[in-house]
Amino acid sequence: MTITIEQPQLDAVAERKVAAGANPAELVLDGGFIVPDANAFGKTFRDYDAESERKETVEEFYRVNHIRQTHEFVSRMRGEYGRLDKTEMGIWECIELLNEFVDDSDPDLDMPQIEHLLQTAEAIRKDYPDQDWLHLTGLIHDLGKVLLHPTFGELPQWAVVGDTFPVGCAYDECNVHFKYFKENPDYHNPKFNTKFGVYSEGCGLDNVLMSWGHDDYMYLVAKENKTTLPSAGLFIIRYHSFYPLHKHGAYTHLMNDEDKENLKWLHVFNKYDLYSKSNVRIDVEKVKPYYMSLINKYFPEKLRW
Repeated sequence: MTITIEQPQLDAVAERKVAAGANPAELVLDGGFIVPDANAFGKTFRDYDAESERKETVEEFYRVNHIRQTHEFVSRMRGEYGRLDKTEMGIWECIELLNEFVDDSDPDLDMPQIEHLLQTAEAIRKDYPDQDWLHLTGLIHDLGKVLLHPTFGELPQWAVVGDTFPVGCAYDECNVHFKYFKENPDYHNPKFNTKFGVYSEGCGLDNVLMSWGHDDYMYLVAKENKTTLPSAGLFIIRYHSFYPLHKHGAYTHLMNDEDKENLKWLHVFNKYDLYSKSNVRIDVEKVKPYYMSLINKYFPEKLRW
């Protein structure tokens, strides 16, 4: 199945709406979404220095993450989990598994993951009712966090969540808590500590190893199970935590033309991923039939994980 999607219009100011007479299915940057002033704790979003109940937990997470996410570790994890031999289950079964987990890297929310998935998907659905592939991408983008579950080896949070970054080349200083990279052995390895490292200019992000976690795992699951989501959906799944790129513009020297086009969609998606986090609860049973219809449209009934 081929999905045709129009390019989002990103040359607009934050308050731009769809103009009168324009195609209502055409995506614009904000779609009318109102960015809240504060997260669930009353703090600024993604403020890693703000005093809160989660500050120490989040910083300790990144300390361990930055020390242990090496090129060798990522290669090993991709080899092991890329076999997709842990279990077979449907998308909604996976969603229900996430009820048990809270993301230790997230300074903005301490609720079970199913709440965040539905908040993201419903916010997108409200603004862009005709873009069903984007609704589903919002729902499933974090499903790779099942790596925390015993069935998947119960990986530690530093190997599952948090901002992602390329391994095999120099770490950009815009990475959150950059100072801890100095304890990573790759930081001192001349093979890996230059701007390009083992890569080349414009090689394409598909050819770049990213720090291992839920993003890359869910990308592999979707791709290998032959989802019919458009390439922009797969790009969003794999790089939605790649804040050094989509927030700070780092690592663009590794991108090819297709990456640059798909990045426009990631910029659209990111606002809903980040700013829809709140303590407002979603009625799961009410919205489940709609999302089951999308799952059946874009995925097989059972997937290899």
